[in-house]
Formats: sequence, structure tokens, C-alpha cells
Amino acid sequence: MTTRAQLRKTALTFQEVEEDAADGMVTYSVRGKEFASVTKDGMVRLRLPDAEAGDAVAAYPKAERLIHAGRSIGFQAPLADVGGQHLWSLVMTAWKHRAPRQLAARLTALVESPTQPGSDLPAGIGKAATRALTTAGLTTLDQVATRTKADLLALHGVGPKAVRILADTLAEKGMSLR
Repeated sequence: MTTRAQLRKTALTFQEVEEDAADGMVTYSVRGKEFASVTKDGMVRLRLPDAEAGDAVAAYPKAERLIHAGRSIGFQAPLADVGGQHLWSLVMTAWKHRAPRQLAARLTALVESPTQPGSDLPAGIGKAATRALTTAGLTTLDQVATRTKADLLALHGVGPKAVRILADTLAEKGMSLR
């Protein structure tokens, strides 16, 4: 069962995301364009390209297309019905769909090659944590040092082990988390 907290953690992993809450509904947008929301009754709504929306609707019995002005703009389903891994993929697709082209292209490049030239992130943190950090724009230990333990743990894919390894690596260099 996927929760609002998991949706929030996933949505806030991506760059330039703004969160807004009103009347029990929480929305996530990138540069003013909404890409995900959850209603007060627990329906997740994702702005997706037509093909991906169709695939998502087919994957969940209680899902349906999200329609605006007579055309499909995404999909909606009970949040609890959407699997956590699939939610991650859907939210990333929605974010890329609504983000400015250059910002989306940077994410695509990061996902396809999570280790960046000039990155000094330790390999021991794992691929998921490396991808989460680079997705959030943290590709060096200097950048990681500007964040708190809580900031890092809030990123989808970064767990306690990765944070411990990062803290130890920073300590070896005479640095620490904020």
C-alpha cells in the first residue's frame, strides 16, 4: 500500500519541485506546472503523455484517465493501489512530461548514466542512492555536505546505510553533513 508520504518523498526527489496544499489536496509542480497531486480522498493524479496514461490505466482496475476540457491529460487511481516502484516510475515520467525541455533532458542524462564525470560520490552508497543524489543535483561530496541527514533521507533511494557511508567519507576528508 503506497502512502501520501511515499508520494511526497518521490515527488520532492526531482529538481525544482514545489509542493502546495489546499482544501485537503496536495499538488506538486515544476516551474509552475502541476505534474502530480493527491486528493483528500486518496486519489493520485498524474499528468502523463497519452501512451503512458493508457498503460497506467490498464495496470490498475480502479484507475481511469484524467480528463480536462474533453481530452486525456493523465491518469488517476487510488494511491493505495499503486505499487511503490511503479509510482516512482510514473512520477518521474510525469515530472519529465511537465518540466522544461532542458531540465527534463538533464534528468534523462542522469538516469541513463548515474555516475557523472568529476563526481566523487563513493560507489559503496549503491546505484539507487547515487541516482537519487544526482537527480537532486548533488553530484559531489561538497554538495552533499550542504545537506542534513534528514534532507538526504528524504530522497527516494537514499537510506540509512548510504547516509552513513556519505558521513564517513565526508569525515575522512575533514567535512561533515550540515
